[in-house]
Amino acid sequence: MNYSTRVNICGVHINRYSFDEVVEQIVHHVIARSAPQYVVTPNAQHIVILQHDSLFRKIYQKALLVVPDGVPLLWAAKLFGTPLSGRVNGTDLFERLCQVSSERGLKVFLLGGRPGASDKTAQVLQARYPNLQIVGKYCPPYGFESDSKELQRINSAVQEAAPDILFVALGAPKQEYWIYDNYQQLGVPVSIGIGVSFELVSGMIKRAPKIMQGAGLEWLFRLIVEPQRLCQRYLVGNTVFILLVLRQKFSFSKL
Repeated sequence: MNYSTRVNICGVHINRYSFDEVVEQIVHHVIARSAPQYVVTPNAQHIVILQHDSLFRKIYQKALLVVPDGVPLLWAAKLFGTPLSGRVNGTDLFERLCQVSSERGLKVFLLGGRPGASDKTAQVLQARYPNLQIVGKYCPPYGFESDSKELQRINSAVQEAAPDILFVALGAPKQEYWIYDNYQQLGVPVSIGIGVSFELVSGMIKRAPKIMQGAGLEWLFRLIVEPQRLCQRYLVGNTVFILLVLRQKFSFSKL
């Protein structure tokens, strides 16, 4: 890992690439048919989890790319005097990679999401990009990670489809755990955890207005839309993230 191209935010080393550079890096890796790798998209919640989850940290350390999904990470990097090149939002990255895949003849697989989300997302994407090759989509049942037969069913489906890019929408850190456990066996050039992107692209969950996205308030919009599910994550998690950032800023030696 080349740390010179990364910014340290609370012990997590994040790539400085711009959005377009991240897309270019991923597509280059796929076309070169390099060894299977994966990409992670940290936000403030991930940073908090990584402080106490050693497996999650290990997964991050071995990722091909660690790209800043959350605007608060951009603010923190700027506060530290090591600015990043911009936000690499997971949903935007998903959509752009599907666009590029349709242009370059690359195959994609959609794994996860709520029931029906991958089907609706496939419809939206193929209407937008008629040449996009979606070679598979699958929504695992709740608790699949503890069911060996279901895990094998998923692996067999992905291996048979042989995609170039595997989009995994299982939520963090479950999606990262699953990718790490399976990416080498699956042989897919690039796997990416993208959270609730299927629901956002399909319209099952309304996305924040552009002005709120740009202002770093997409989390607030989602909290308003899904308060019961996201209250703990955002109100408590964001507060912890702020405290971690302040600790790094004013007493770096303690990190």
